[in-house]
Amino acid sequence: MSAINSYRDLTAWQQAMDLATEVYRHSRQWPKEELYGLTSQARRASVSIAANIAEGYGRDNLGYYIQFLRAAQGSLKELETHLLIACRVEIARDVEAAPLLESAERLGKILRGLIRKLKEAR
Repeated sequence: MSAINSYRDLTAWQQAMDLATEVYRHSRQWPKEELYGLTSQARRASVSIAANIAEGYGRDNLGYYIQFLRAAQGSLKELETHLLIACRVEIARDVEAAPLLESAERLGKILRGLIRKLKEAR
């Protein structure tokens, strides 16, 4: 395992960035009338995950770091919900959303593990 010198070294941040990139890529195919609706909401939630991980890391306070990681978890669940709604209203197909939801599930496990480790370090 390599040293963590920046939030950019965190697996959670890297996977969050990958997930946000994929959400943007997939949502380009969504209807234009959803640009300011579900498309915008899903994109904002996906970006918020990586941003909260980075911001928490930069706070230089363990309590705040954990708080921002929990916010990232909330944004992750928000994104999952947007993706599921997109499938239900037939904006996205299940086959397109499935890999995004799988990535979200993996990221959620990483975030939970990181929070657990940080809480143990208190």
